[in-house]
Amino acid sequence: MSRVEDNLMLATDSYKVTHHMQYPPGTTIVYSYFESRGGKFPSTVFYGLQYIIKRWMVGQVVTEEKIAEAKEYYSGHFNADLFNEAGWRYIVEKHGGRLPVRIKAVPEGMVVPYKNVLFTVENTDPECYWLTNILETLLVQVWYPTTVATSSRAQKEIIAKYLEETADTMDGLPFKLHDFGFRGSTSVESAGIGGSAHLVNFQGTDTIAALIYAKTYYSCPMAGHSIPASEHSTITTWGKDKEVDAFRNMLQQFPSGLVACVSDSYDIWNACERYWGEELKVEVIKRGKQGTLVIRPDSGDPPTVVVKVLDILGKCFGTTPNSKGYKLLPPYVRILQGDGIRYESLEGILEAVKNARWSADNIAFGSGGGLLQRLDRDTQKCAFKCCYAEVQGKGVNVYKDPVTDKGKVSKKGRLTLEYEKGKFTTVQDGKGDPAKDLLVTVFENGKLVKDYTFDEVRENAEIPRVKQKRVAKASV
Repeated sequence: MSRVEDNLMLATDSYKVTHHMQYPPGTTIVYSYFESRGGKFPSTVFYGLQYIIKRWMVGQVVTEEKIAEAKEYYSGHFNADLFNEAGWRYIVEKHGGRLPVRIKAVPEGMVVPYKNVLFTVENTDPECYWLTNILETLLVQVWYPTTVATSSRAQKEIIAKYLEETADTMDGLPFKLHDFGFRGSTSVESAGIGGSAHLVNFQGTDTIAALIYAKTYYSCPMAGHSIPASEHSTITTWGKDKEVDAFRNMLQQFPSGLVACVSDSYDIWNACERYWGEELKVEVIKRGKQGTLVIRPDSGDPPTVVVKVLDILGKCFGTTPNSKGYKLLPPYVRILQGDGIRYESLEGILEAVKNARWSADNIAFGSGGGLLQRLDRDTQKCAFKCCYAEVQGKGVNVYKDPVTDKGKVSKKGRLTLEYEKGKFTTVQDGKGDPAKDLLVTVFENGKLVKDYTFDEVRENAEIPRVKQKRVAKASV
């Protein structure tokens, strides 16, 4: 028997199993679309469909063995024979187990204002009209990587803004928001999916699964990087009285490169002022010829703690003003704030840092639950709806328009996504210009038609500030 987790026929909602019996007689085409209907962020970074297609849809995904397996599950689940055995067997016999559907989507990484179509799905065999929307359950899961990529990018924009205002360079931006979210994810799979979505925007991560997903599904040899770092257990096992020895051990074990040391196990102020700033000061400075010590506070009110830690370190190690008049620690000392970091908290921390006349270049951030978990499908109001069908040889514009919620009005007819004069527009009712359509065929009849690299995705998602800097640098 096959693994249940690999059976496409079981990767759907129960009620969809009976939908082949519910369409009007003579239905031959069902055409549906996915969009962000609104939400927290005004634009959406589209990402993750390629993973779903490669993982679930490419090649022979329907077999007699899997049909028998699905039939057995559904017979027990419904206590009735409702499974579309004949329809799935038709796909095996007629199409060799390959899915007769076409998916058109915006390029992965593209940033599209909400309320616009992001991808469409339709069956390519009139006998398989029921297949389009049975795939909804699986395809809609693109909401998760899309929303993580969207939130991560929004945080990148915040950090870039403060770097532009208070730093001489934005070169460190790709490593300013580090993914700490593996342990808080609901599974290794979700960590890989969400973690790779974050890497669309940044290059710092401790989520190994993200690297594997970026390589497996987007051909990226190494999408992210990390550094040696302590956790509380590797410090506190030395005992409170020997915390300074634990710190010294970190410097000795990692004599070059970046190394991060959590320093709030007992008293962050004492650790920064007495241990790092006095007892270990000479060693920190000496090591600075080969690397940088990153001191990590991990508790308390982030804006208050970050500024106070900077002030203490500035007193101990000195500062220099940059060209914009903001203070910089020596290059061998930096801090990493990894507690309480999310989209809503970043700006407050960076504003406090700026108001204290510190450059944002002194600090990097780590985020776990706030990056990969504090979001859901409604964050960007993601939805998949049928908008066109052909019944008895006639085209039908399909839509919903609930009197109780006009925010759920769906689009009608065949769709194109067009871009003119700086604006994205979803053209409905089949009135669009195919030559202007941004939707690209990515999957058709069991084959992946377009295979995006991670570099392409990253370039599509890049924020304007970075692109402008590149242009300015190239013109010099």
